[in-house]
Amino acid sequence: QVQLVESGGGLVQAGGSLRLSCAHSGRPFSMYAMGWFRQAPGKERECVAAISRSGGNIYYVDSVKGRFTISRDKAMNTVSLQMNSLKPEDTAVYYCAGAYGGSFYTTVRASDEYGSWGQGTQVTVSS
Repeated sequence: QVQLVESGGGLVQAGGSLRLSCAHSGRPFSMYAMGWFRQAPGKERECVAAISRSGGNIYYVDSVKGRFTISRDKAMNTVSLQMNSLKPEDTAVYYCAGAYGGSFYTTVRASDEYGSWGQGTQVTVSS
């Protein structure tokens, strides 16, 4: 069993910053590729950022490149998403997800490849 618990969401003005954190517990953190997804009302869930088990390979969706940074802390068993220059279109519920096993060096982008999910945290960006 794995538990993922997100924190750090909230309300921020456009141009502001937020940092999301996800605490991982249960099976070894090193066995999981991690990702951050978001889902806005009426839209499909999309992978915003993903990081490999090694931490050395990272993926960002085009709309957040240069603004968001994903990282993982092996000592603390956490994965974080630093979000800068936030825009109203970033408003969504953000989910942390973990994909067990697989390659040590590849990112996982498809939601159906993730078996563990957090409860989600709301991010609202006002204009």
